[in-house]
Amino acid sequence: MKKTAILASLMVICLLFNANAQTSSSKTTANDPDNLAKDYFSQIMGVAASSTTNSKMYQFIYDWIGTPYRLGGNTKKGIDCSAFAAELYEQVFNTSIGSNSRNIYSNVDKVSKNNLQPGDFVFFKIRSKNISHVGVYIGDNKFAHASSSRGVMVSDLNDAYWKRYYYNGGRALTAASDDTNTDPSIN
Repeated sequence: MKKTAILASLMVICLLFNANAQTSSSKTTANDPDNLAKDYFSQIMGVAASSTTNSKMYQFIYDWIGTPYRLGGNTKKGIDCSAFAAELYEQVFNTSIGSNSRNIYSNVDKVSKNNLQPGDFVFFKIRSKNISHVGVYIGDNKFAHASSSRGVMVSDLNDAYWKRYYYNGGRALTAASDDTNTDPSIN
């Protein structure tokens, strides 16, 4: 009888302790909008929550997803890849960049694929000898861009199409480290 009473008391104490721990952790998450945003964008864009360090960037991308592609466009009625990258940098980082993918590439520190960080540019040569497409890296091999066929979207650098045409990465805000590989043929 005593054993049963002690066991029942221990179970009640454990349940109360567990319920209190869950309540306090959910209050912490609910009271921290940055963590909620990171979790949300992590799920929507398919990147690890630890990669979502810039909620403003992810909010910007989320707001533009689905915007149709329009060559030369720069509004939510239609936008091209370089205008999307330029608008993102203007709104999120308060930084003006070039007006087309080749101009942007000439104004960045080159970064190898394995050293990309969220906010870096990714450049592609699609059926061309010149850079013809740009996107913004968001983490976990994903990047946001304005696709000519599907509008603003998030794609994976490991998809066969993007892997085939990937050229190099670039960093606008901070200088690339000296040990960073800048030879795109090695990527």
